[in-house]
Amino acid sequence: MLVSMKLNGRQISAEVEPRMSLADFVRSPPNGYTSVHLGCEHGVCGACTLLIDEQIARSCITLAISCEGANVRTVEGLGDDSLIEELKKAFRTHHGVQCGFCTPAMLITAREIIARGMDVSEEDIRLAMSGNICRCTGYSGIVAAILAVMDRRTNAPLLQTA
Repeated sequence: MLVSMKLNGRQISAEVEPRMSLADFVRSPPNGYTSVHLGCEHGVCGACTLLIDEQIARSCITLAISCEGANVRTVEGLGDDSLIEELKKAFRTHHGVQCGFCTPAMLITAREIIARGMDVSEEDIRLAMSGNICRCTGYSGIVAAILAVMDRRTNAPLLQTA
């Protein structure tokens, strides 16, 4: 079946098997976006998290064909996103990265938490991040990174006009 979508800003059309997952589609050549990882393949671990029409989705349980006409973005497609850049720096600073397997999905989920613009507690962040399994960090560094970015954005000086 033919599927057409915008993938990381690039309009593409390709023949896919009706049962091909979106995760397999974005990872396979010629696309090759390897930030989408396959862990459980049941939508539970969160390693395959990406954005479909700016909504978080699990690509391992989403069929590629169901994304006809959609705008799909992986973390590679967020390279010009200032919030993602802030989060990457904060993850490094607060030791929220170890093996890196879960990191792309963690960044996308963290971006969503902050982009909502709500005042959230550490407990709220832990709950929101619970859909993304990390076996290395213990989440403390990840939560600290998200809180640091939230604090920086909340306390950023407003632009002064003359």
